[in-house]
Amino acid sequence: MEKVFHSAESRGHANLGWLDANYSFSFASYFNPKRMNFGALRVLNDDTISPGKGFGTHPHDNMEIITIPLKGALEHKDSMGNIGAINEGEIQVMSAGTGVYHSEYNKNSDEDVNLLQLWIKPKKRDVNPRYDQLSIKGLKKKNSFYQVLSPYPEDDGVWINQNAWSHIGDFKELTSTNYVLKQKGNGVYVFVIEGVFKVENQILSRRDALGIWNTNKISFEAQSKSQVLLVEVPMKI
Repeated sequence: MEKVFHSAESRGHANLGWLDANYSFSFASYFNPKRMNFGALRVLNDDTISPGKGFGTHPHDNMEIITIPLKGALEHKDSMGNIGAINEGEIQVMSAGTGVYHSEYNKNSDEDVNLLQLWIKPKKRDVNPRYDQLSIKGLKKKNSFYQVLSPYPEDDGVWINQNAWSHIGDFKELTSTNYVLKQKGNGVYVFVIEGVFKVENQILSRRDALGIWNTNKISFEAQSKSQVLLVEVPMKI
């Protein structure tokens, strides 16, 4: 088993007034040659956007873009004709493929929106662009991990163009559990949203992360009321 620890404080940071952003990997003005990606996971941004503000229309291609609002609602518009809001308790995926334009704004007029956005490199380039969003409230399991993303349309959660899986764990009490990797050669990026976790005997607090690979199982222990995001991705891309 190999591991890399990323403390919350070690992330890149930018405050543009309307945007307070934390970058797990090199992004925008933050560049760290040792923090370019974790396997196919290229971006994990923790963004807080002021009321009525956001990202104007901009392009993407050949990237799987996943958005998970933690608080508030994000308004989305794209060149595929999709217009709507992504709310807390939902997950959105956009396969940019051959190319797509979109914009993202805080839909609220009186509160910030806080979201996680992941970019995962695709297994096939230049596919037709695709959009989907889904409520994940019905997928939740008490004191356990539940799947919110996979490579298969028929599976739980949204699906993407990569052999990647994502799970969220909501824990209300001290709990020990394991995560078994879905595919040989994959690794898991563990990101603590809230609370305290012990992961393979290493303590992680709010917004800390641990990348783990060269293993087929990972042990977890929730130390308190906690929420954690797991992102399993191919390590060779």
